[in-house]
Amino acid sequence: MAIRAPLVLNAGQIQQLQSSDTLNVPIYSGGDVIVQTNSSGSPIVCGTPVYTSSADNVAPAEANAVGTTFVMGLVQATSIAGSASGNIQVNGILTLTTTQWNTAFGTVSGLTPGTTYFLSATTAGLGTATAPSTTGQYVTRLGIALSTTELLINISPPILL
Repeated sequence: MAIRAPLVLNAGQIQQLQSSDTLNVPIYSGGDVIVQTNSSGSPIVCGTPVYTSSADNVAPAEANAVGTTFVMGLVQATSIAGSASGNIQVNGILTLTTTQWNTAFGTVSGLTPGTTYFLSATTAGLGTATAPSTTGQYVTRLGIALSTTELLINISPPILL
């Protein structure tokens, strides 16, 4: 297999990267974040999967009805009080403590690396390692755990069973 050098711009000219050069590229591990208002009336904790309940408003998502199963992202803020605004992360790597993941996903020791997590069909706002399997429920993938504290958000459209 041939070794190839990437093309770079040098003083406005395209050239191959020289063997003595290095690339200085920032590593992007965050994700896109949008600010939304909690319309549920109760606080929503970090890691909670949410859906768009109305214009610029979110509520905890649940995989038991078409209206609540389209997950827009996971709460990034520590907590969003009822009628307050907070950050929702829609992609990238969401890093929380194991305790925070335990609350958001019902786990015991944080996330399990390599495990795919789904939206719960029985509890609003809960992620779970077990995909729904009952007719009439929806399977919505939330992402895959990279470590006990990191979830690579990769939300899929819901699939009706």
